[in-house]
This record gives sequence, structure tokens and C-alpha cells, in this order.
Amino acid sequence: MKNFFSVADVDNLEGIVQEALSLKAGPFDHEQLGKHKTIGLVFLNPSLRTRLSTQKAAMNLGMQVIVMNMDKDGWALETRDGVIMNGTTVEHIREAAAVMGEYCDILGLRSFPSLKDKEADYTEDLFNKFVKFAGVPVVSLESATRHPLQSLTDLITITEYKQKAKPKVVLAWAPHVKALPQAVPNSFSEWMCKAQEEGLVDFTIAHPEGYELSDEFTQGAALSHNLDEALADADFVYVKNWSSFKDYGQVYPVNENWLLDNEKLKLTNDAKVMHCLPVRRDLELSSEILDGPNSLVIKEASNRVWAAQVVLKRMLEALK
Repeated sequence: MKNFFSVADVDNLEGIVQEALSLKAGPFDHEQLGKHKTIGLVFLNPSLRTRLSTQKAAMNLGMQVIVMNMDKDGWALETRDGVIMNGTTVEHIREAAAVMGEYCDILGLRSFPSLKDKEADYTEDLFNKFVKFAGVPVVSLESATRHPLQSLTDLITITEYKQKAKPKVVLAWAPHVKALPQAVPNSFSEWMCKAQEEGLVDFTIAHPEGYELSDEFTQGAALSHNLDEALADADFVYVKNWSSFKDYGQVYPVNENWLLDNEKLKLTNDAKVMHCLPVRRDLELSSEILDGPNSLVIKEASNRVWAAQVVLKRMLEALK
């Protein structure tokens, strides 16, 4: 595995999931693989689970870890070519990424979208330029359009807790107080659509009108504007808010009740409930579910380590 940015970088979903679960059973079985190797984790935005889980995964593989919080400690980056840097940017991405590649064998990069310019966000300019100029493998720690480590984690968690061979999985939009990116739902949908192609799940997306995701990420999914209907017979419900893609970054008023609680959970097949975290209690997801027996959010977060570790293991093997 050279880079890790989307489900397209994985040739067999069931294979990578089983490999991740084997790492969970033996976390230090490959700790010599990363000996004398360094990973640099570059954050342009806040992180809790992604940072800690990727650090732990790298250390389990024997790697040294350097963390750079560019939003706090680094110079303001210029990504455009052909401009005179007489404004607020201090360092060009050409030099910054290249220098990081000199210090590190693998780079991880996290950067959120602006939610103002759809074209700029969806071209993934920053990530692509890091790949171009760093000269080493790059793993996405979340980008403008995707969060692949989270989505791999989610598939690992569904596989681990499913009660039948092909569970029904529902991605359910939830309320929020501000506009959030589409990266997590995009990525979850992309991975679940691929999992559906491979016969691993049945996948439905439920959201109010106006909150359609880009068709690029939803091919093959059943789509619904009625949460109650979508929840029928669901085995897993993945709760997440996102802003509009069509009217980019905007939030529409929603009059229907889209908060998942125990009453709505009765419509499901005693579904397990998932969320990538952080979650706003009793706004995105009810406390009674978060604190109840159907919640997988902590187990899901724990599995972030094994998703990161299987990806880093494959990258290290490709470096040999």
C-alpha cells in the first residue's frame, strides 16, 4: 500500500478487516516491522481519536512518532503556485512537505474543508500536493472529502458485532447547531457501498430533503427521506450530521424529529448504534442510547487503533 486515502486503496475489504482483527488479537506481533522507521502526523485541525489511535498503532509496530500541530505550531502554508508570497503565508507547501518527507518514512495528514468553496475542497488540493512533494507514503487522517481510517474502523466494528452474514446498515442524518463537513458520511457511504458490492452488508442512507450527498459516494445505496421507514429491521444505525452538498456548506431547517432515541430504536432489529465521535448529547444522539446497551461508540473508538495499525503495517511492508 503506497498511500491511503479512500476505499479504492483496498483491494479486498474482508481481507483487510480480518487482518485488522488479527492485529487486535496480537498487537505486538509485528513490532520489528517499524523499527528505526518514523511516522510524522501533521494536524491542521483538532484531533483526539485519530491522533491517539494512530500514535498507538505506530508504536505497536515499533515506529517512532513525531506530531506536528500545524494549526498552532507551524508556519502558515501557501499552496498556490506562481504567487508572490507577500501576504500572510510564510512557507510554501513545496518546501514544507519535502522537508517533512526528509525526516519521516510515512506522513499522516489531517485537514478539514473550508465549506465555502466546493470545487477547491473536493479537488483535495492540499492532500494531493503533500503526496506530490513529500516523496514518502501519505495516509489520510481526514481530508476535505473523506475520513478513511474512520470508515475502515466502522467496517471492522460492524464485522465484529454483526449477528448475521449480511446485516442492514443505516446511515442516519442527525441535527446539529452548525454546518459540518461531509467527509465522514461521504467516506462511510463509500465504504458501505463497496461492502454491499462484496455481499457484506445491505446499505441505506436516511436524511431530510436537501441533504443529499454527492452521487460519487452513494452509488448502490438505498436512499430515504423518512427516518422511521429507513430504520425498519436495521441491524446497525450510524448517526452523523452533515451540511448540504448541493447548496454547499449550508444548513436547512428541518421540522421532523431526526434525533435517534430509544423509541425510534424500537423500529429496528435491536440495532447497535454507532457514531464517530465527538457527539453532542441529546442534540445529535440521545443520552439514553449513548449510555445504553445498544451503543457501540466506545468499542468503535477503540477499534481506531487496529484500523490505523493494519494500514501502517501494509505501508511498512511496501517500503521493504
